[in-house]
Amino acid sequence: MNKVYEKLLSCVDSVRKVTDFKPKVAIVLGSGLGNYADDIKIECEIDYHDIEGFPISTVPGHAGKFIFGYVGEVPVVCMKGRVHYYEGYPVSDVVLPTRLMRMLGAEILFLTNASGGINLDFSAGTFMLITDHISCFAPNPLIGPNIDELGTRFPDMSHVYDEDLRDIIKDVAATEGITLKEGVYAQLTGPSFESPAEIRMLGKLGVDAVGMSTVVEAVTANHMGMKICGISCVCNLAAGLSANPLTHEEVQAAANEAAPKFKKLVTEAIKRF
Repeated sequence: MNKVYEKLLSCVDSVRKVTDFKPKVAIVLGSGLGNYADDIKIECEIDYHDIEGFPISTVPGHAGKFIFGYVGEVPVVCMKGRVHYYEGYPVSDVVLPTRLMRMLGAEILFLTNASGGINLDFSAGTFMLITDHISCFAPNPLIGPNIDELGTRFPDMSHVYDEDLRDIIKDVAATEGITLKEGVYAQLTGPSFESPAEIRMLGKLGVDAVGMSTVVEAVTANHMGMKICGISCVCNLAAGLSANPLTHEEVQAAANEAAPKFKKLVTEAIKRF
């Protein structure tokens, strides 16, 4: 058996020994957005340490546990703290949580992240609905022998971010009076922030916001047939666009400030999914 798939099945077995909860929506919370899980009607929590072979999040602001419960009447699994490639894990481990949530029953993946704004119309606190991504900077998580049980060898990437889900999110934003931009997201590996020259390059490629996550998860979920949507919280202007040095603390502070509107947007959207 493929070792990556074998490890995934072992993680599924570890979770199923604790709960038989079947989620419909999987939510991944980005930097500074972890408190969203506090509003979920919790049925069960599982610490990443308690899942055999599971990668552990090491980044400040990422708690490192699964939350199973309900948003309204919708059963969800919430990943409170994601794993990043820059933490030193192989990319197969970075996307293992995405695959695990799908194996537990999730049909929809709602991705969130904190990002740097490249589009000059954006400012700190802007919400950007992800319409597409550029994935040539982080390792493709599908490299290696294909796991046929999960998906096809050559998955189509024409419509990664589901248009129906995007329409729901846009409608919620309009109803709630929340300003929502749209744009293209790029994932670089990190952990260093991008250089001004890299930001100029990304801008010329049509990128609106940049971060260190999300794309590999979206590629993986698409491979497994999930419906995907994503919101990026622009927490600062990218390198070269601001006179101030970039810091993780700044990212967390901006995300915390934006959190109430973010919670409202995500909650009301999930209720309509």
